[in-house]
Amino acid sequence: MASNPSTADLIQIQELRDGVLLLKDGSLRAVVKVSAINFELRSSDEQHALLQQFGAFVNSIDFPIQMIAHSRRYDISAYLALIKTASEQLTNDLLKIQATEYIRFVGELSDLANIMQKNFYVVLPLAIVTPVESPGLMGGIKAMFKKTPKEQSLSPERLTSYRAQLQQRADLVIGGLSGMGLQGKMLGQDELVQLFNEVYNPAVPAPV
Repeated sequence: MASNPSTADLIQIQELRDGVLLLKDGSLRAVVKVSAINFELRSSDEQHALLQQFGAFVNSIDFPIQMIAHSRRYDISAYLALIKTASEQLTNDLLKIQATEYIRFVGELSDLANIMQKNFYVVLPLAIVTPVESPGLMGGIKAMFKKTPKEQSLSPERLTSYRAQLQQRADLVIGGLSGMGLQGKMLGQDELVQLFNEVYNPAVPAPV
């Protein structure tokens, strides 16, 4: 009977280095965080123009991309705790009552409306082409001891070169999206660490 896979087996990320994701299959990824616009509030002409610009953007790139919308329930506990701390310093009893009612109202509204926080990302892939060993006896022997892609490590020089290629792709994506009023930024090392820490270790909202 096969054992259930561990969490580490399900995560395809092998390592984070200099703002680049190194996957277990040997390929690389960069992540661009993109701002949002309210499409529904635009006029029909503006919506049509945005769709045309998006189509032109997609047709202008010659490499695959992955667009991700990450939704998570918005945690307002820190905000309500801040209001509660401020209300405790009030000397006016009426203001204290109003602050208490406000905290209760916002908390109930959050539970009822299930307010979500959305973040948008574009993932840029880069496949590493590994030279093929020449055939023959020595080639076969070398292949027996050759590391698999996920065990290979990149030298700092090669990683710098690959990161420059990913940065070029990120600049193309950011430039294409800017025509639609969207702002983008390629995430750095610390930002990627924070992002995946939040994704794989979601915080549980504290009771108010």
